[in-house]
Amino acid sequence: MPLTFDLPLNELQTYQGRNPRPADFDPYWDDGLAEVHSIDPQVALEPAAFQTDFADCFDMTFTGTGGARVHAQLLRPHAPQDGHAAVLKFHGYSANAGGWFDKLPFVAAGFTVAALDCRGQGGPSEDVGGVQGTTLRGHIVRGLDGPPQNMLFRHIFLDTVQLARIVMSFPDVDPGRIGAFGGSQGGALTLACAALEPRIKRAAPLFPFLCDYQRVWEMDLDENAYEELRYYFRRFDPRHEREEAIFTQLGYIDVQHLAPRIEGQVLLACGLRDQICPPSTQFAAYNKISAPKEMVLYPDFGHEDLPGFDDQIFQFMLQL
Repeated sequence: MPLTFDLPLNELQTYQGRNPRPADFDPYWDDGLAEVHSIDPQVALEPAAFQTDFADCFDMTFTGTGGARVHAQLLRPHAPQDGHAAVLKFHGYSANAGGWFDKLPFVAAGFTVAALDCRGQGGPSEDVGGVQGTTLRGHIVRGLDGPPQNMLFRHIFLDTVQLARIVMSFPDVDPGRIGAFGGSQGGALTLACAALEPRIKRAAPLFPFLCDYQRVWEMDLDENAYEELRYYFRRFDPRHEREEAIFTQLGYIDVQHLAPRIEGQVLLACGLRDQICPPSTQFAAYNKISAPKEMVLYPDFGHEDLPGFDDQIFQFMLQL
């Protein structure tokens, strides 16, 4: 199982990451959770144009941190059973919640499904730090020049918590039967959500993004999804005089540092030839999870569709 650009597998299995962890990391996120708890989400549901005879589909909006109105797709069984399970779905970087069709198997199996649209990306959610609509690229470094409380991904991570709590509050949903899944950025948000809302029982991230930024830079892979790291240094710190401080601040939104908070069961898939989200960065998060976990390896695959993993996610969530 050779790797041509990252660490050997035996070293990956013990790798603990490179990016610094801020000294006040835990209070930072505890304060964020307290902020979310103080917000009235003001949930609004509008029937979607897409409907079926067995699923009720809604455009849902709610209030997140900073007063942003955040959008999510919500699909519910037409005749839900009391105490049924729910899953949260998170999309990749720059994308959106997607179509409705791919969520229907879960609804047919009796689940409620909520799919978040991240602020300022491909869907209608508000980025109140700028303008409504797209603000790409630059979400990783958004807020890096100010207090860490203003970093955009702090708000996005907390949006996942607000979404989870809203779904858990539905009277016919069992708050003890909630799962989360997604790929790339969606994989990172899956882990962040499970860490910050530890009642999440099952999490299935696919090649998670937003892990171990310093390792990405040291591997010279600050391109593609991570290219804004390179742009930031070239434009704002060309001699890397603030390198340590920059990576330390990025540590607040480094999923590997949130991973120890996860209490639910984790099923993570990793392609060992992934040069978008290098395997070592994914292992940095995975190795810090103390909850029950399993990693599914695809030796010959990169940041792409991993055959059979969608089926495995579905079977995994059916056990909620």
